[in-house]
Amino acid sequence: MEARPRRGITRRRFLGAGAAGLALAAGRPALGLVRMAWGAGGPSPFTFAYLSDAHLYARSRNTKFADALAKGVQAVNDMDPAPDFVLFGGDLAQLGRPDELALGREILSDLKPPLYMMVGEHDWYLDLGEAWRDMFGADRYSFDHKGVHFVVLNSVLVKDYWTPNKMTPEERMLAMAQLDNPKGEAFTVGPEQRAWLRNDLEKVGRKTPVVVFSHSPLYKLYRPWNFWTDDAEEVQAVLSRFDTVTVFHGHTHQVLTNRIGNIDFHGLLSTAWPWPYAPSGTPALTRQMDRPDPFFSTDGCGWGSVNILASGHADKTYRLWNRGPLTVAHADLVSGAWPPAYPAGFSGPSY
Repeated sequence: MEARPRRGITRRRFLGAGAAGLALAAGRPALGLVRMAWGAGGPSPFTFAYLSDAHLYARSRNTKFADALAKGVQAVNDMDPAPDFVLFGGDLAQLGRPDELALGREILSDLKPPLYMMVGEHDWYLDLGEAWRDMFGADRYSFDHKGVHFVVLNSVLVKDYWTPNKMTPEERMLAMAQLDNPKGEAFTVGPEQRAWLRNDLEKVGRKTPVVVFSHSPLYKLYRPWNFWTDDAEEVQAVLSRFDTVTVFHGHTHQVLTNRIGNIDFHGLLSTAWPWPYAPSGTPALTRQMDRPDPFFSTDGCGWGSVNILASGHADKTYRLWNRGPLTVAHADLVSGAWPPAYPAGFSGPSY
C-alpha cells in the first residue's frame, strides 16, 4: 500500500500519511533538513524538512506547544530553496483527542511543501487510530523519492491489556501517555505489519538506500519507559539484506545514536520538552547531550539536519537550542573512534 500526497484539506497543501523530529532554535523554530549528496550512482540531491513530537493540547488548555509548532511551520515555509516535502514524526497530540489532532492539522495545513505524517502512541490510543486515519490517512506506507526508498511504520502497536483491566478509552489513553506505565505492554510493529514490510521491500533492490521512519526506536533501549520495540530484531532481519539502511525515530526526545549490523539509528529532538537519559541501556555510540536547564523550558529541545551521502549513509547534525551543534557522522560510527570529545559549548553528558 502506497500513500500519495493529498492536496486541499484546508488552506494549503496538506498530505496525509506519516513520518519523523522538530524543534525551535534560540528563539526561532526548528526544522530538520535532510540533504541528499550527489555522487556517481547515488541518489539525486534533495532536501526535506521534519517536524516531530509536538504533544498538542486543545488551545483552551495550553497554547505553548501549538505556538512552537506554528513557528516550526513558518520556518519550513521560509526555507529557500523550499524542501521537497515535510515529514512529521509522531505524537502530534497529547491525549489523542480529535480536537488536539484537528488543531495540529490546522497548523500543519499552512505548510507550503507536501506533508507526510507518522503516528505516535499519543495520537493512537484514545480511539485506536480512528480519528488519525480519518484526518491523515494510512498509518503505514512507503514512497520513493530521487533514488531513495522511504518507509513509514506504525511502531506503537501493543497487545490489548485494557479489556482485561476494564479500562475506558480515556483511562487507556492516560496510561499510554505515561512515561512509566506498569500495566502497559511493549510497543511492536506486529506480525501483520512485518509481513507488509517484507512485501513492500521485495520490489526494492539491495543497493537502493532505504530510510525507515518509526516513532519508537527499532531496537531495545529501556523497557520501563517503553523506549523499546519488542519485535525489533525481527524488523531488523527484514532490513538485513540491504547495503544501506538508516532509521530515524522520535519518541525519546533526545540525542541518540546506535548501529546494529547494517543499520544506523538516530533519535530526533522534540519541540515540546526533552526527556532525561535512561538509567541504563543508552547505546555506547551516543554522545549524550547536556543536562537541560530547568529554568529554560525549551532547553534540550531543538532541530537537526541530515546529510544522506552518495553512499546512502547519513551524517546527522543536532541543532539544540542554547547549545552548540553536535554532528554524528557515519564514518565516525564505523571507525571505532566514537564518541569523540565534546565540542565547545558542551559541559558534559546528562544522566
